[in-house]
Amino acid sequence: MTSLSAPLNVEFDYTRSLGPILGRFMTGLRDRRIEGIRGDDGRVHVPPVEYDPITARQLSDWVEVAPTGTVETWAWVPEPDDGQPLREPFAWALIKLDGADTAMLHAIDVKSPEQMSTGMRVRVRWAAERCGSIHDIACFEPGEAETKPAESTEGDPVTMAIMPVRLRYTHSASPEETRYLRGLAEGRLLGQRCPACQKVYIPPRGSCPTDGVPTVDEVELRDHGTVTTFCIVNVPFLGQSIKPPYVAAYILLDGADIAFQHLVLGCDASEVRMGMRVKAAWRPREQWQTSLANIAHFEPSGEPDAPFETYSQHL
Repeated sequence: MTSLSAPLNVEFDYTRSLGPILGRFMTGLRDRRIEGIRGDDGRVHVPPVEYDPITARQLSDWVEVAPTGTVETWAWVPEPDDGQPLREPFAWALIKLDGADTAMLHAIDVKSPEQMSTGMRVRVRWAAERCGSIHDIACFEPGEAETKPAESTEGDPVTMAIMPVRLRYTHSASPEETRYLRGLAEGRLLGQRCPACQKVYIPPRGSCPTDGVPTVDEVELRDHGTVTTFCIVNVPFLGQSIKPPYVAAYILLDGADIAFQHLVLGCDASEVRMGMRVKAAWRPREQWQTSLANIAHFEPSGEPDAPFETYSQHL
C-alpha cells in the first residue's frame, strides 16, 4: 500500500503586548521615525533592546537614527514565498542605519543580485499606510536621500501587535496512519493493538510507547465512546467556524486505550460532562475524504453515563 502524503498548513495570528520599549519603537515607525536605545558601552541598538546585553541593566537613553544606512551583508531571494515583504525577487539584508551600531534585518527592493553589494547605501521606503509595525517600513531601496516625506499619522501610542505565525510543509503518513486514513474514507475507525500490553491505539502508532514493540494487530472500533475530559470554549478567535460556547473533548472510543480530541455538539455545552456517552456524527458519504474530518462531531448517544473507573486511567 502506497503511503499517503499531503500539504499541511498550520497558521494563526498571535496578538502580543509590546511593552514600553518596542511600543515606543513601533509608534515611531508609524510616525516615520526610527529610534534606537543606547547601551552602557555607548552602542546604539536598533531595533531597541529593553536590557543591556552585557550588563543586563534596564535601558532608557533613546536615540533617533537616520532612515539611511549601509548594507553589512545580504542574501538574494529569487522566488519570494507568500507573506514575504515583496512579490518580486529581492534581497534580505542586514542594514546598519546611520547613527546605529547594530544592524537590522529588512528587504531591499532591487531588480537583480548584480545591483547588490556589501557596503552599498540604502534608504527607507515608508509604507503608504502605517499602523505601528515593522511593515511600516515597506522595504529599503538604493540611495542616500530620503524619499519625499508623507503626512504624519501621529495618534495614540502603539501598545499591541499582531504576529502571524505560519508553518507549511508536506506531511508523509506512516503505513499505520495510511491504513487508518484510508479506513476513515470507508467510514471505519481502525486502531492497532500492542501484542505485549494489549493496549489499542487510535490514531494508530507504529510502536507501543509503553513497551516499544511494533503494533502489528489491526483493530476496528465502533464509533461510540466516552467523554473523559473536556473544555467549554467561550472565547472567540480569528478563523473560528463555530459560534461559542461549544465543547472540545477527549473521547475514548469503546475498545481503545487512548482518547483523542474532537467536538461534542448536539446538546447544550452545559450538559456535557465526564463519563457522557457519545456517538460519531458522520458527514454525508459524498463528502468523505481520508481525514478524521469525516466525523463532523460527536453527539450524545442516549446511553447511561460510563462509570468513572472505566475511564479513570485515560484522563
